[in-house]
Amino acid sequence: MRILIPFLSVVLGCVFAVETLAAGNSTRKARSGTELVFDEVAYDYELRRNLGYAVSGGADINECFHAARSIAPGDGVSWFKAWNELAERLRADAAHALAGDHRISAREALLRASNYYRSAAFFLHGDPSDPRIVETARLSRETFRRAAALMDRPVEAVGIPYENTSLPGYFLQPDRSSSPRKTLLLQTGFDGTGEELYFTSVFALDRGYNVLIFEGPGQGAALLEQGLHFRRDWEKVVTPVVDYALKRPEVAPGKVALMGLSMGGFLAPRAAAFEHRLAACVANPGQLDLYGAKRPSPKEWEEMLADPAGTDRELRALMAKDVGFRWWINNGMFTTGAKTPLEFMKVWGEFSLEGVVGNIACPTLVIGSDGDHFLTMDDSRALYDRLKCPKTFLAFHGRNQANRHCQVGALVAGTARILDWLDETLK
Repeated sequence: MRILIPFLSVVLGCVFAVETLAAGNSTRKARSGTELVFDEVAYDYELRRNLGYAVSGGADINECFHAARSIAPGDGVSWFKAWNELAERLRADAAHALAGDHRISAREALLRASNYYRSAAFFLHGDPSDPRIVETARLSRETFRRAAALMDRPVEAVGIPYENTSLPGYFLQPDRSSSPRKTLLLQTGFDGTGEELYFTSVFALDRGYNVLIFEGPGQGAALLEQGLHFRRDWEKVVTPVVDYALKRPEVAPGKVALMGLSMGGFLAPRAAAFEHRLAACVANPGQLDLYGAKRPSPKEWEEMLADPAGTDRELRALMAKDVGFRWWINNGMFTTGAKTPLEFMKVWGEFSLEGVVGNIACPTLVIGSDGDHFLTMDDSRALYDRLKCPKTFLAFHGRNQANRHCQVGALVAGTARILDWLDETLK
């Protein structure tokens, strides 16, 4: 069933994945030629993701390199061991610091521990029942909240009313005044957490924004503790978040913006197509369709669906050969509730803005990057080209080193340009 080989270029956005798999290689090389420790793209990216939060308190550089060099490439268990042990050590350091009334040292250690706990189980989602997934997520949240209690700025854990339950989140303020301010609703995507978003939120707080972080179905505690899986109609998620925000006296009406990161670059525009109280929308990176421009044809789908068992066997064979593809399928089944790889691919195919993209009315920033290993610049431009609202396309290229997925490793440079646009738009 050779029809599945082109799927890799579709879902990963990387021609090199097809080439190496066709040659029988088990490890994909990073495109940039600037690998830090790992040749494999997914591991290199996740290391950069951890390292990148050093600028906002989520990592220390030598800690990350020390952990990475103890990891066997492509081995999710050794990845878990390295980051979990580091997080455990820092949690103990924080307890020691607090015992001596060293609150700042404790806060700093707890923030790094939170990030490392988040990262630890990243490659373990092939077995959703693995207790390490829930436990490290709990510890990531616990250490973050303990750090938040030691912060000068207010960080309030909140429950946002949603259908018959609530969504977890955090309301952050730049200071302790209650004056109405412009507010950024900040959401993650396919694999992030609300606690992780703190390390991005600090840049908006520095500019005088409130930040309301929320986890929707398929994300963080909403998934792990409440069993909520991703849904396509994301406006049903964001509208309750806007309702909640506008009830708070600290939030200025007409100054509420939404930014989605990673898969959130699809989910945020989807919500904006229906939720017209938003003053601005940021899609980082922009996505019209989660399969991108190379969405499988009806004939390709027909062939795959004609023999579901055979298709799943081939998909699992490809997963065994490619770390990034294996992670994408495993995490996809984990977050959508799909039982098989093919079932997840069908669910993924339902996420498209066709028919609704023209309804987006608020000013929208669409981001594209030439070093994004999930999407091409053209994938992001496909969203931009279809927008009818006031719009801006922000392209990140290699020359400014902010050109990886979600500007990982260059948060200062990348976030500056994004927030400059938002400052101007909300002025």
